[in-house]
Amino acid sequence: MTDAIDPFFHHPELRGEIANPLTSPLRNLTSATLAAKMKELGLPQNWWRTDEIREAMRLETMLPHRDNDLWVFGYGSLMWNPGIRFAEVRLAHIADYARRFIVKDIYGGRGTMDAPGLMVALDRGKGCDGLLFRIEQDNIEEETEVLWRREMIAPAYKAKFVKVIVKDEILNALTFVADHDADLIDAKLTRTEQIQFLATGAGFMGSSLEYLNNIAEKLSQLGIHDMDVSELLRETNVYLGLNA
Repeated sequence: MTDAIDPFFHHPELRGEIANPLTSPLRNLTSATLAAKMKELGLPQNWWRTDEIREAMRLETMLPHRDNDLWVFGYGSLMWNPGIRFAEVRLAHIADYARRFIVKDIYGGRGTMDAPGLMVALDRGKGCDGLLFRIEQDNIEEETEVLWRREMIAPAYKAKFVKVIVKDEILNALTFVADHDADLIDAKLTRTEQIQFLATGAGFMGSSLEYLNNIAEKLSQLGIHDMDVSELLRETNVYLGLNA
């Protein structure tokens, strides 16, 4: 983070809710570390993008957007554990998109082929509140490399620039939306299937239910309300008999 301007100037209440990006393990995530982990655990191999393909995608996306600071919209764990150096953070809203639990994890992270897990993606919907991070121009190259290693290591998302609303201002921001051509995205899941996968999916990263609980808790701490996340958690707990 820059020392010149307090990144939390607009939202001091977020101080302490967002992990220090410089100490985040996500800064060091690579396809090599993923491959080593998958091999160690005897899990499926080579379903992720190569470094060359991922880097080519990054360069193509970012080429027209290097002349100014970069805004990045986060809707999931990127909000509370961004792993990127940011100069400013703002509460923001994106229209026509929503958090949807349509990332079907079958490779061992939070689910398997026999008991798939579920994670969140940004997909077409009625709107989504999240956090907007500003990366200073001088840091764009390094920080987008970190972002691409994290968000684009597996074929599930597409990098896209979208219009984001901050108070009465509209900004152009980078975000990562569901790629409907990717095998990991299943936008046709029924509610029953979503609940089952969230209730039973588990892997070396933890269970899908822990993931859902964490999102609900973090959204609350950030002052962001998402009715679908709350309702999905309630229905999953009912399915498991954890509350009535």
